[in-house]
Amino acid sequence: MRRGAGRNFAIVAVTAAAVTLSACGSGAPQNAKAPSGNFPVSTQASFPTKQRLAQNTRLTIVVHNTGSKPIPNVAVTICNGTCAYPAPVGEGTSVEAFAHYLNMPGLAYHSRPVWVINHPPGACPPKFPATGQGYSCANGGPGSFFTVDANTWAGGPVQPGGKREFTWDVTAVVPGTFTVAWQVAAGIYGKAKAVLSDGSMPHGAFKVTIARPPAQSHVNDNGQIVPGA
Repeated sequence: MRRGAGRNFAIVAVTAAAVTLSACGSGAPQNAKAPSGNFPVSTQASFPTKQRLAQNTRLTIVVHNTGSKPIPNVAVTICNGTCAYPAPVGEGTSVEAFAHYLNMPGLAYHSRPVWVINHPPGACPPKFPATGQGYSCANGGPGSFFTVDANTWAGGPVQPGGKREFTWDVTAVVPGTFTVAWQVAAGIYGKAKAVLSDGSMPHGAFKVTIARPPAQSHVNDNGQIVPGA
């Protein structure tokens, strides 16, 4: 599905070649028993293409299972510019989700946020059950749909006729024009593929322009409205 290092985590390919990670001590591929095949879906996606700095908006992607068998683990990847592989330098998942590539020599990390994620997809448990500690969505946690795959959130199985909604609540922090791309998979090991009715992979992109807030006007001593600087 994508390649890159959008986060400082291990990356597992979603819809390109299956990655054969060995289970600890067993030597068996981790994806050996993963479901395979094509899983028909339809999608709906929305994201405002005209935004302003500090404006809260939502990117919503809804995946419907239009096939006759359950989708193993529906997943959505967010990319910069395009989710195609190979992607140009600075695009794909080479930067974090909702970020852009700062092309400046000498930087150790080129990813810079365009939007801050206020609330990621999935439920927002207050703490991790195993430890009773950790970050919830409310204070910067990744949400229950989070995966270690680059820029990918997975919503679990979806029964025939069912759907899964992925919503990112975000705030724009950089002005300019940016392209937010997305792509859907039926699993996170590359063997289960989501397909549209024409057999293509479900994907899309939003070209978004983020404007600076208008300058504040004021009334001068003569009663005239004066635009702000």
